Amino acid sequence: MIVPPAVASATTSSSPNYRVNEVFFGSGGALNDCSTNYCAKESLGATGVGKTSSTNYQAHAGFNTDRMPYLKFVVNGTSIDVGALSTGSTTTANATFSVKSYLSSGYQVVTVSNPPQNNSFTMHGLGTPTASSAGSEQFGMNLVANSCPTPSITCTGGTFGANPNQVPSSVFSFGQAASGYNTANLYKYVPGDTIADSNSSSGETDYTISYIYNISVLTPGGTYKFNDVLVATATF
Repeated sequence: MIVPPAVASATTSSSPNYRVNEVFFGSGGALNDCSTNYCAKESLGATGVGKTSSTNYQAHAGFNTDRMPYLKFVVNGTSIDVGALSTGSTTTANATFSVKSYLSSGYQVVTVSNPPQNNSFTMHGLGTPTASSAGSEQFGMNLVANSCPTPSITCTGGTFGANPNQVPSSVFSFGQAASGYNTANLYKYVPGDTIADSNSSSGETDYTISYIYNISVLTPGGTYKFNDVLVATATF
């Protein structure tokens, strides 16, 4: 195996007996062409460019592929006042986040917070995917497009939420709503659940969380707070 000195430490695949370093095959190109003040990556005559994969493996070909894995997770932080809840109407709200990963086997996004709380009282989180029912105490979410619950004074236009949006397209991005959170008009909330994931490296996926709030005549009055903490983890 020939290892160019400039990339001798860039191990990208290994086993107990073998190692493949980042090398290139073709008529030209350089991974690190540096002077005193500048460095450049060059490509000429690459024999294969792009991603290839099978059930168990994936590879990225091309002189200018980055050999550093990363996970980018952006939560579009916002404070939402859902107003006064009513036993006769469902209250809705939305929040958004985005994820992309590179040189990984995928990622998972987990929600870790308790349902809305009023001092020591915690609103009932839906343990299984359930339709909205005004007058029953319910807190839940999903990550797909839904019809407006009826009746609802906060949802207008007939729909709310959105399906995961692949950026720039589904050719490059593969994130999805996780099981239990991927069915329109059915909502769930269990702390510790995976709500979104990808089974491979992925370009950006934009997610919209749809929340529902319902109370019963037995739900204690007061101010409820919910700080939705999400944790994204790359898998290898």
